[in-house]
Amino acid sequence: MKRVKAFVVVVAFLMSITCPRPASAIDLKDVIRGGALIIGGGAVVKAIAGPINDFINTVTLNRGAQFQGHTKVVPIVSMGDGTHIGAAQVGGTTKESVDKTQAVAQLETSFQGIRIKVLIPIDSLNPLQQFRRVQGVGVTAIIDVKI
Repeated sequence: MKRVKAFVVVVAFLMSITCPRPASAIDLKDVIRGGALIIGGGAVVKAIAGPINDFINTVTLNRGAQFQGHTKVVPIVSMGDGTHIGAAQVGGTTKESVDKTQAVAQLETSFQGIRIKVLIPIDSLNPLQQFRRVQGVGVTAIIDVKI
């Protein structure tokens, strides 16, 4: 529980230093802040990933809905109106594919008034650099902290 509280405090701090701007106004400060958020937030998520993963697996087991494969918790990095960070549990049938997954990229868009979030398991912690989708892995849970 102490780790979860520490996670909330760090995420709140990191979100407070991020200033969302229109996509047309991206500058070097935004890139640096986004990079700091990704690195700092990613470290926090990795620090508490094991206990959260175990908790999710226990909850789904108790409900008879357990994932039949390998799972782990990784950061979610959202790109769109500012840069945000969260966490997701990913699952795959092979340990190798799950181990390759470093983060989940969340792309947000809308279509005819419908809000769309696309969650892509990726092989990099930094979606600002080139990354590849990890095949055979999907998102099994989203960890959302109210601040």
